[in-house]
Amino acid sequence: MQNLEPYLRNSQFTFVKGDILDINLLKKSMEDVEVVFHKAAQSGVRKSVRNPMKTHQTNTTGTLSVLIAARDSNVKKVIYASSSSIYGSVDKLPQVERQKTVPLSPYGVSKLAAERYCTSFYKIYGLNTVSLRYFTVYGPRQRPDMAIRIFVDQIFKQNQPIIFGDGTQTRDFTYVLDVVEANILAMKKNNGNGGIFNIGSGRNISVNDLVQMILTIMRSTIKPNYDSEQLGDVKQTLADITKSKKILDWEPKVPLEKGLREFVDWYVQDNSKVKTGVHMT
Repeated sequence: MQNLEPYLRNSQFTFVKGDILDINLLKKSMEDVEVVFHKAAQSGVRKSVRNPMKTHQTNTTGTLSVLIAARDSNVKKVIYASSSSIYGSVDKLPQVERQKTVPLSPYGVSKLAAERYCTSFYKIYGLNTVSLRYFTVYGPRQRPDMAIRIFVDQIFKQNQPIIFGDGTQTRDFTYVLDVVEANILAMKKNNGNGGIFNIGSGRNISVNDLVQMILTIMRSTIKPNYDSEQLGDVKQTLADITKSKKILDWEPKVPLEKGLREFVDWYVQDNSKVKTGVHMT
């Protein structure tokens, strides 16, 4: 709710509290709506390992509920937030939309199943859908269970950042403003209807190098600590964004170091009441 507070005073903004599985509520909320940005999800690979049923119900059945409500409410387009987790572990990089998908975690499976529902509703019912496969989104107001947020929080509190595995695993990180732009373009572009698109930076970095970059930005000399690998985590991700550039006319604009600095600045300001010896470059 904290992130919504600035908008609650806007007369053009309406907040509806409810359950994504409540189709009647969804239909009522979609009255006179042209485009639905479907972002609701039970996020997180590790949460899905602990509770696969909740993940399935929210992500897969929840998406089916959104699609049924949108179809019955004459919505023109649904833009669905998918995930790079649907690829699973791959030997060949970069990852392209047409390659085989073998998700490792219940989370990845749930997001892939929801994607397939989107494609089905486009082909069978004529409901325009666009599935955007996000590659590790980060930025201000990031969820507290995401790696960058966790690393910054640990360093800010003068604790050792904990790296799971040996740190050589790689990730393609995507700044939140680039993701927002991708959604807006997906709404505007009609030639993307029914499509699936990678939304990533097109570059990856090892977790070891990521932590070192954050330490440099925060002027910290704390050494990371290493722990065992986590179930469901993939070894590497790297988006091929050729299709997104060509069809959506989208490409990322924010380099990782700049995005990290902006995130750290936001985090420090948001936690300004905590006294530490951390300084930013």
